[in-house]
Amino acid sequence: MQGEVEGNAGSGHGPAQGLGPLALGALGVVFGDIGTSPLYALKESFVGHHPLTVDPLHIYGVLSLIFWTMTLIVTVKYVFIVMRADNHGEGGSMALLALIRRNLEGSGRTPLIAALGVLATALFYGDAIITPAISVLSAVEGLTVVEANLTPLVLPIAIAILVGLFLIQRFGTARVGALFGPVMVVYFIVLALLGVMNIWRHPEIVAIVNPLWAFRFFALDPVLAFLALGSVVLAVTGAEALYADMGHFGRKAISIAWLYAAFPCLLLNYLGQGALLIDQPAAAANPFFLMAPDWARLPLVILATLATIIASQAVISGAFSVTQQAVQLGFLPRLRILHTSASAAGQIYVPLVNHALLIFVIMLVVGFGSSTDLAAAYGIAVTGTMVITACMLGVLTFSIWRWPPLAAGGVTGLFLLIDGAYFASNATKIPDGGWFPLMVATVAFVILTTWATGRRIMRERLQEGAMELDLFIQSTMTSLKRVPGTAIFLSSSTAGVPPALLHNVKHNRILHERNIILTVRTHGVPHLHEALRSQVEDHGAGFYRLVLNHGFMEEVDIPAVLKSVQDCGGPITVKDSSYFLSRQTLIPSARPGMAMWREKLFAWMIRNAESPMDFFKLPVNRVVELGSQLEI
Repeated sequence: MQGEVEGNAGSGHGPAQGLGPLALGALGVVFGDIGTSPLYALKESFVGHHPLTVDPLHIYGVLSLIFWTMTLIVTVKYVFIVMRADNHGEGGSMALLALIRRNLEGSGRTPLIAALGVLATALFYGDAIITPAISVLSAVEGLTVVEANLTPLVLPIAIAILVGLFLIQRFGTARVGALFGPVMVVYFIVLALLGVMNIWRHPEIVAIVNPLWAFRFFALDPVLAFLALGSVVLAVTGAEALYADMGHFGRKAISIAWLYAAFPCLLLNYLGQGALLIDQPAAAANPFFLMAPDWARLPLVILATLATIIASQAVISGAFSVTQQAVQLGFLPRLRILHTSASAAGQIYVPLVNHALLIFVIMLVVGFGSSTDLAAAYGIAVTGTMVITACMLGVLTFSIWRWPPLAAGGVTGLFLLIDGAYFASNATKIPDGGWFPLMVATVAFVILTTWATGRRIMRERLQEGAMELDLFIQSTMTSLKRVPGTAIFLSSSTAGVPPALLHNVKHNRILHERNIILTVRTHGVPHLHEALRSQVEDHGAGFYRLVLNHGFMEEVDIPAVLKSVQDCGGPITVKDSSYFLSRQTLIPSARPGMAMWREKLFAWMIRNAESPMDFFKLPVNRVVELGSQLEI
């Protein structure tokens, strides 16, 4: 019953709060990931798997790369360009995919673009596993700067924090979320203060804004400079969050929070770390915490840990939102999705995703053991997503926004070159841990595409022997007894007679006075106008075909929506209605479609998907489920 219908206008939904509170909220949620990058980004350039000599040329070169990466990738690409590609206020890979598919319906490029959007979503799951692990672990490792004897406690403390973080998800994060903004404001202020405290010793460090330092770095040692890109890109992990969270805070609030708060504070902190390294090359072991005076290091560890918890929370919430979008757009089976807030629609909890993330995150922390080793696994998923976004940006600029070819080609080519270089550098880390997010992304991609393809094949198989509704009505008008009440038959298609109706007639030999064939359709927009919510066709003899439309960010409560439908021969009441569902038992076969193992995977997902009764909030005592077998 989930399928994308293009061509209908959706209503944008913008944040209702003032710009100030929204910018504060964005600072807490959107920039949590990128805000905690100073904990490990510069450190990994000098003590990671491809360590650099801690001398002025390398310090200036790396910092110049970090500055220009934040400028070009975050500011220019995402803030100034990509965030213009809003799907009625929503952003993110799935929203962008729906936007492009809606505008290029029927184009030969649509399947390729769909594959790219699904791949970006799959890569996000790999990123969502690594971010909590590396963020919390890097913060807790600050304890070893305070007291070296605390090293054995780092892993147990990090694991305890992460387990607690995932356990509280079921209770909702609305109240805790109210603290995110103020805590991150304090955190960013501390970032800036630490930077200024160290910059004054070497004010000449501000010269890193000159890109010549980056070119000199490459001229001195091209191979090491190329490998260093794999660490430099850690400074912009979380950039995708600017786009993905646009629906919650709005483009303007996110832009203000980045340009006037997050970016300046991050830059000052990186400059301060560089100034410290010029004075104390040995501080490369952990420059973030060593910037602070001795008395401030323990409070800094606590503040940094809070910031990494917030960053992790943002990624976990993002995984829930992406999963909900994938379910609504037909790339995942129905899953149990719980709303943890009566007032905020975006506050959701997906138990299956939460449990899976927790297991993988703990495995990562225990398996890799340190943020330095985890950094080798970090970056490949982020840069892969950035490359895909650059490709989809090309489609936008050429085919949808219709920029002049020279401008569209120049912008697309520039970002493909930059993102491609970072991806290639991170690809060298695959043997050292980069394989893990790629493995997660591969599994996620197979699941997403298997479900989408399997649903398409299943619909085709059901339509092969489907009877026309008008013919069915003519053949049953006089031969079957009518009983009082309304029968609602859920159908995935808007053509033919649904299997549930056929099986009801076959086994019960009766028809209700009113029969409604109901199809729920998901549009490629996040929200729909109420005027577009329902479409009714009256086929006579008490038969109606009803289509309920909704956006991919909306949940579906069928009984609630039916209360407002008046065109099906009168009001539809719960006590007078019975819902008939058809559950297919799939039989994998050698017929053309998917490989046998994928057909078995799809059949397993069908069996374990949440019941339509729960997903569509149908009254338990008004549902009749009829089973049948279907060969795919």
